[in-house]
Amino acid sequence: MSKRYDYVIVGGGSAGSALANRLSADPGTSVLVLEAGHSDWRIDPFVHMPAALPFPIGSRLYDWRYETDPEPHMNGRRIFHARGKVLGGSSSINGMIFQRGNPLDYERWAAEPGMKEWDYAHCLPYFKKMENCLAGADQWRGGDGPLKLERGPAENPLFSAFFAATQEAGYHLTDDVNGYRQEGFARFDRNVYRGRRLSAARAYLHPVRKRTNLTVETLAMATKVRFEGKRAVGVDYLRGGRLQRSVDAGEVILCGGAINTPQLLQLSGVGPESLLRQHGIDVVHHSPGVGENLQDHLEVYVQYASKQPVSIADGLKWHKRPGIAYQWLFHRRGLGATNHFEGGGFARSNDLVDYPNLMFHFLPVAIRYDGSSPTEGHGYQVHIGPMYADTRGHVRIRSTDPKVHPSLQFNYLSTETDRREWVEAIRVARDILNQPAFAPYNDGELSPGRQVETDEQILDWVRDDAETALHPSCTAAMGVEEMSVVDPGSMRVHGTEGLRVVDASVFPFVTNGNIYAPVMMVAEKAADLIAGNTPLPPSEAPFYRYRDGSPLYPPGDPRNESTEES
Repeated sequence: MSKRYDYVIVGGGSAGSALANRLSADPGTSVLVLEAGHSDWRIDPFVHMPAALPFPIGSRLYDWRYETDPEPHMNGRRIFHARGKVLGGSSSINGMIFQRGNPLDYERWAAEPGMKEWDYAHCLPYFKKMENCLAGADQWRGGDGPLKLERGPAENPLFSAFFAATQEAGYHLTDDVNGYRQEGFARFDRNVYRGRRLSAARAYLHPVRKRTNLTVETLAMATKVRFEGKRAVGVDYLRGGRLQRSVDAGEVILCGGAINTPQLLQLSGVGPESLLRQHGIDVVHHSPGVGENLQDHLEVYVQYASKQPVSIADGLKWHKRPGIAYQWLFHRRGLGATNHFEGGGFARSNDLVDYPNLMFHFLPVAIRYDGSSPTEGHGYQVHIGPMYADTRGHVRIRSTDPKVHPSLQFNYLSTETDRREWVEAIRVARDILNQPAFAPYNDGELSPGRQVETDEQILDWVRDDAETALHPSCTAAMGVEEMSVVDPGSMRVHGTEGLRVVDASVFPFVTNGNIYAPVMMVAEKAADLIAGNTPLPPSEAPFYRYRDGSPLYPPGDPRNESTEES
């Protein structure tokens, strides 16, 4: 006989961890979390050491290791996509960069039909609810939430050169890219606390694991949502990859992310009717938007050699690693205790955009995620790419076997706007990195190299070299129109009962930064919607308006009129 839970959460990743915490806070509510990966063991250095992030990425033990179909505008390359297969999900293997996105991202969300309560004023209270910003709380930042956020120290002299160079290039510094003014350059918030990665599992799930009404089952891969008519009544899953299991649910909440969630919906009979019938799947509800609208950020590494031995390259050599491990294991400090993404910023590539369409991550070393380096010596780099590509892709099952990865197509570089902004992005990055502030260090461009100069040469290099920034989203978008999948007022899947989605797939548009923080905000807001709690009141905090630099208040606030007049 199947045991019954009030809520069965499919996916113990970022959103699933937050929902498990909030929904199980009511002792009369039973919650089961099904996580396909293993536990994030407390002694696992590859999960908990911030600098060890390259090791779990690409590992079968931690990573789903997705791969796109040949991308037609990327010379037919298949682009690797890492997604976390461990408790905490991608928050247990990501770069630990905490970026909310721009306030105008949420104004854009709210401009869609039925989405008015997803504007910045309604989202900001949930960002604050989840944060414990160690740099200080204010009207934009939270001070007592479960996510403790450290500000990167950015003490390497190359960071000082970078911040000075951005100003020489005509850009500004900002106090906090997650506060009043995002546009500009600053030290970054990160999900690192006292030298350890603070994943969603550590922040939300582990502190409440002893609740008697909360059950977390790992190595439990959901294979199908069971329906009676249009109502979801349970989940079938594999235990340890083989044993068939089934559980009954008052409600099922999918938190598998922008790839796994549409795959499971389609396998369960919710999706485009033609696709389901092609695979012999009984149609529960024809939902043409399931798996469509796929969005992401693509990025490259613009790398320079350094004249001076000031980068962290020496510390990453193999013979230095035992010492790094010792310092981290016993003292929680040193190179192992940082994610190295300690600073960067946001800028506009042209005057046509209303808010930043470029994000920079600066690192005091020239190295790739896989550990490869273009030089034996010292160097530095920025990660750069457009944030608002108008390209759209899809996620579609290719088999009824849930173990078979779905077809992924992002269609990177498929539009004229995307290609134009890519050229602009590289030129902006080069302009900053060749300012006088870098003169004591600049020993020439390593990647792409000065031989890459014309627009077409830049695009050819991007086609050959670019990687995903690992921000897939928007494949089960909130809204009320035909291609919308999720109701924005309840997180219920349109056309069904007892089935909800809470993860990056519900974004209507990708935000202009790393997506972990927006996912957690969505989970916090969704927890109130699902539990029937009174929503947090909207914020009255203003935010920076880029056209003239004046504050922008919530819609309808009379202060907007006074700033416009002035």
